Amino acid sequence: MVCESWKERLDTYLDGELPHEEMRTFDAHVRNCSSCSADALSRVQFKRAIHLAGKRFTPSAEFRNRMQQRIASKPRRAFRLGWMLAAAAAVVLVAGTLTSTYLGNRSGRDQVFSEIADLHVATLASSSPVDVISTDRHTVKPWFQGKIPFAFNLPELQSSEFSLLGGRMTYLEQTPGAHLIYDVRKHHISVFVFQERSLPARLTDSSVKPEKLSFNMETWSQGGLRCFVIGDASAADIDSLVRLFKTAS
Repeated sequence: MVCESWKERLDTYLDGELPHEEMRTFDAHVRNCSSCSADALSRVQFKRAIHLAGKRFTPSAEFRNRMQQRIASKPRRAFRLGWMLAAAAAVVLVAGTLTSTYLGNRSGRDQVFSEIADLHVATLASSSPVDVISTDRHTVKPWFQGKIPFAFNLPELQSSEFSLLGGRMTYLEQTPGAHLIYDVRKHHISVFVFQERSLPARLTDSSVKPEKLSFNMETWSQGGLRCFVIGDASAADIDSLVRLFKTAS
């Protein structure tokens, strides 16, 4: 098959593990190949379904109590230098807690950034990437009224190189938001807008920068909203669009 070589690397592409130039080439192919775009979309949806399923189990109170009783029932060993070991254990415990908290937050942020990248890729692969098709911000913005629990402003693009293609509803960790698609020099850029208070606390740090993504991405918080801008356009173009949104807000 003509696309067999492309499909062999499709999972690597969806995981954002291709080099930047190959990522751009792959993006162009997926947008123009109905077979690969359909395959990419189904894989992203399957990946997200597994991600949501993994969050459904939480230990019950009975399970926690049983584990605590099992730990407490173990006999204590006597040590001559018990106080020294206790102090050392306290130091290790504090260090471990701080490390696990940092890594947990970082892992959680990376997971959210990965989900944003999945949403961006799935949209590019979709046969209908937007629900409201318009280059007029005064048409796109009112379309979201009543569909999401917040309002937002769109920037004026008349003197810029960007063009608005339209928008659609989206969800991040079951939180509803707006997904806007922009175009600049044949590159598609996704802008996601969510209500800050509805997102995990790990995203409240505006200085957070995504890592290990093949796309350029920026995120910030303003006026109670959390915004993400992601795409294979240059970092300068991403930054320019971010500044336009910040000015509009």
